[in-house]
Amino acid sequence: MKVMEAMNRGVIAINPDTSPLDAFEKMYKEGVRRLFVMDEAEDLLGVVSYSDLIGVMGTIKPTMKGKVPLKLTDIMSSDVITISADDGIEDAANLMVRADISGLLVLEDEKPVGVISKTDICRLVAAEILVTS
Repeated sequence: MKVMEAMNRGVIAINPDTSPLDAFEKMYKEGVRRLFVMDEAEDLLGVVSYSDLIGVMGTIKPTMKGKVPLKLTDIMSSDVITISADDGIEDAANLMVRADISGLLVLEDEKPVGVISKTDICRLVAAEILVTS
């Protein structure tokens, strides 16, 4: 099975000047665990994960909204690990395990088209087990 068959289509992007609190709110609203940081030209700058944000949330008080000095560029990972939509699910799983990450940005013709996560792969495995049992 190919990554394109299991990935979630679409990439949820966020501006690099966004505060961690606003990013956390967007992540919650969108129901995702990672946001891709892109500039106005839609160039990929990095990725910020749920765990990245949780790491700084303890330092932010609700009364500080809009006044937080941190920006996503201060906490994001600039080394975004990607996979091709045509690669196999096994390749995605191996890459996530080796890199110790929970999701990959999926590229098609070098453009971001979706995300595949460990959860997506676990769903496939569970479905296969249920079908074959």
